[in-house]
Amino acid sequence: MTEIQFSGFGGQGIIRLGLISGKALSLYAKKHATMTQSFGPEARGSACSSQVVVSEDRVLYPYVSMPEILVSMSQEAYDKYEPELREDGILIIDKDLVKARPARGKIRTYEIPSTRFAEELGNRITANLVMLGFFTAITQIVSPEAMKKALPGLVPGRFLDLNIKAFDKGYNYGKKTKDEEKKQK
Repeated sequence: MTEIQFSGFGGQGIIRLGLISGKALSLYAKKHATMTQSFGPEARGSACSSQVVVSEDRVLYPYVSMPEILVSMSQEAYDKYEPELREDGILIIDKDLVKARPARGKIRTYEIPSTRFAEELGNRITANLVMLGFFTAITQIVSPEAMKKALPGLVPGRFLDLNIKAFDKGYNYGKKTKDEEKKQK
């Protein structure tokens, strides 16, 4: 079982990241997944999160207790949720928006300028899809094809092509990052 937490500020599409991942894992990767979310007063402008629990078997407890993977797209979310990340976990951050402390334990940190890449593509709102592509390449928990199949119905139809471009931008950056990591070993 793998516990994943997406975090950022309300309005960044953090809940959508959990929905897309859960749909991709459940419907197109043939795994079992649950998704929960935090929303309410914190969902607009303050730290919010969505959590995905994925397993080869039925998920008996749908809540994340200690995430193995944490994605943070805002400083406030990083500050709030990073202490809960497992000491051997994976931390993925938007490097222009989050200044991470030195990693504790054996946490592996990966950085991408997802918001900047989205702006270069012409729409800052696609930063979450850039991040999702990067997450997919770094974690390899689900195939990029499964993630892209999950997009229709969860992103506005008129922006589907732009969202796919954003996903591919993040995925290619993640593949490059992983390739460089392998060369250093």
